[in-house]
Amino acid sequence: MARKPRKSPARRSAAAGAKAAPTNGGGASRPASTRERIIQAFMRLLAEKPIEEIGFAEIATRAGVSLSELREAFGAKLAILAAHVKEIDRRVLAAEDAEMAEESPRERLFDVLMRRIELLEPHKPAVRSLVRSCERNPPLALALNGVAVRSQQWMLAAANIDGTGTQGMVRAQGLALLFASVLRVWIHDEDPGHARTMAALDRALARGQRWSGLLDVLCRIPRFVSRTGRRRRWDADDVDDERAAA
Repeated sequence: MARKPRKSPARRSAAAGAKAAPTNGGGASRPASTRERIIQAFMRLLAEKPIEEIGFAEIATRAGVSLSELREAFGAKLAILAAHVKEIDRRVLAAEDAEMAEESPRERLFDVLMRRIELLEPHKPAVRSLVRSCERNPPLALALNGVAVRSQQWMLAAANIDGTGTQGMVRAQGLALLFASVLRVWIHDEDPGHARTMAALDRALARGQRWSGLLDVLCRIPRFVSRTGRRRRWDADDVDDERAAA
């Protein structure tokens, strides 16, 4: 798909990362909070071993906090992961790009998702570990799906695409599955330019665009049938009334 020259997703992500870096008011990065240290420790552990093998005591030790502090901040490993996903969401949303307004919805979504992948780059070993765990642990994959769908609703919003209502939820679920398939390519893509990943995302969005068009048609059919059905029942009632009057 031909694209006009503009700032690359990688440059936008780098700028967004600098913009989103927490400071203490004097320009220097502020010390990480307890929650941030826990998330960072968890992601480092996830890069080293499967999520099933990570214990709470291990997380607390790596983060330099007590078990009590860990419990106060998070109630489960999935909650720590959800907090990490939320932070990635925030950084994607913070990287506003005026040029995107001129693009098609598909191109806007491409840019948003590539921006997300760039932000995930430092966590690639952890994502690779998580993908492998999900492949052998369906309940874990199902639990993470809920986190992914909520995240993709925000990605749709970033691309100025409606992710609300029944159709929006279906759209977000489809995008979550689409992005998961692209991540499986990205975790093996060692090219700094992410050529394989961008090609996979472009193909996936092309398929998703066709599916979305079909979905729009299907979502209109029930309303049409329902209105038609009501009209037919009303016509039948009129005929019965006319017969009774006769």
